[in-house]
Formats: sequence, structure tokens, C-alpha cells
Amino acid sequence: MSISAAQVKELRELTGAGMMDCKAALAETNGDMEAAVDWLRKKGIAKADKKAGRTAAEGLIGVDQGLREAALVEVNSETDFVARNEAFQQIVGNIAKVALAFGDTEAVAAANYPGSDKTVTDTIKDAVGTIGENLSFRRSAKLVVSEGAVATYVHNAVADNLGKLGVLVAIETAGDAQKAAAFGRQVAMHIAAINPMALDIDALDPAAVEREKAIFSEQARQSGKPENIIEKMVEGRLRKFYEEVVLLKQSFVLNPDVTVADALKEAEKEIGAPAKITAYLRFALGEGIEKEETDFAAEVAATVKK
Repeated sequence: MSISAAQVKELRELTGAGMMDCKAALAETNGDMEAAVDWLRKKGIAKADKKAGRTAAEGLIGVDQGLREAALVEVNSETDFVARNEAFQQIVGNIAKVALAFGDTEAVAAANYPGSDKTVTDTIKDAVGTIGENLSFRRSAKLVVSEGAVATYVHNAVADNLGKLGVLVAIETAGDAQKAAAFGRQVAMHIAAINPMALDIDALDPAAVEREKAIFSEQARQSGKPENIIEKMVEGRLRKFYEEVVLLKQSFVLNPDVTVADALKEAEKEIGAPAKITAYLRFALGEGIEKEETDFAAEVAATVKK
């Protein structure tokens, strides 16, 4: 099949591999982007890449917090200018309050907007006319603990509890909730920076683990070593993979000499009781949304010609 320049460009951005290698990978895999990434990795030409990291939408992440609960929302806009608009910021903050009460996206969208008889969805539609841009309420989620704390962290904040990235961390403990929240905030900062794939090994997507296993096996076989040695090599690489992507096994950003699990054990001394990280949420603005790329200079030139 014919491979387009756009496909080659996309694969280069995903993997950092050379143009000819990307073209060969796409040709070998009939243009299947994911298979082409794996093909390059098996050849040792590219590393794994988190496609969701390609942020492509504007707007704000909002956070609201209660006694033992907290919620995250994402509201998108067309441009970054809107994020500095006080009216838009107020809308996002109020939707976060609704999310603290209702939790999931559909329930929040259908709920009444604070101080209004209109739903969140209808309020967003009305705001399009006053703010002058297309807006959308994309998602929301909530964490609750029976005892302990749900810590929050907002990165690149433009106002209180509003920014480009938000994280929640739930810590169950019978100990000091404020101390638990303080440690939870540190973990939230770690999650904001490192973006783990899962809380623990059991929470990893089995398909993702099998995919890594297959790639590691293929790479190991290229060494020409016997199967029993290959098996040990794969086990070693899987351990390293877990250390890179599983929160509790990662080196703690605030003290790289210990893992997050070790740091939690140490924090229990301050908290005054056993503690467990039961869940976390991380919303990065626009993750996974493709935004059409435009050539601004070409647009201006085309306008002038009209």
C-alpha cells in the first residue's frame, strides 16, 4: 500500500525514529500505526511512547474538595485565552462543585448548575454565546475514602483549584487525616510529574503487559541465547518495566532513593497508623484529543488573496 508523508511524520513524532526507518516500518505493517511502533521497538530503533501525552485541547482542569472526598473536571475551549477569562474560570469551578456531589460525567452533565434551574450542559451552551468560543464539558471523576483523606494537587494553576493538570490521591487510614493529606499531596505531585500507568501491578492492563512481554522476548531472542536465559532476560526487563510504570514501585520524586511504597511506610510514622493508597486520578488538559494543525502564515496569506 502507499504510505503517506503524514503517516511517516506521525510515526516519527511517536517514536523519534528516522524517516526511512518509519517508512520501512509502515510498509512492513501495511500502514498500521501501532504495529509500526512495535516493529521499530523490536528492531531496537524506538522506545515505548505514551500517545496520550500529546495534549491538543485548551481550557481548564478544575478541582473541588470535601472532608474525605474530592473531584476533578475538565472543561475545554478553543483557545488558551479563555482559560484566563474570569467567567470561564467561574464556570469550571462551579462544575467542579457539582462533580463533588454527583461524580461521573453523565450525572454531572445532567445535574443543575449551581444557582440555576438549567443543567450543566445547557449552561455550557449558553456560555458559548457570551464567551464567544465553542466550549465543552468533557469529563469528571471523584474519589472518596471512608477514613483518611483525598489529597489534591493542581499544576500550572491560573487560579485557586484551576489549572492545566489535576491529581487526586486517596489514602485510607485511621491515623491523622491532615498528615495523610500532606503526604498524599506529595504523591499527587509525583503522579503529576511521572504519570504512572497503574497503582500496582494487578491494576495494569493485561494486554499492555503481554505486549511488552512479546517485545522483550523478540529483543532477547535477537541475542541468540538459549531459551532458559531468554526467559530470565524477559523477567528482568518486566521487573524494570514495572518499576517504570507502576506507582508503588516507582522511585519517589521527592526522594529517589526510595520507592513510593517505601515512602508511604515511612509516612505512617507521622500519620500514626497504617495507611494505604487506594486510588488516584490524573487529568491532564486535552490528553488524547487530536487538534487540527493549521499553518497560520498560510491562513493569513489565503485571507489576503480573497
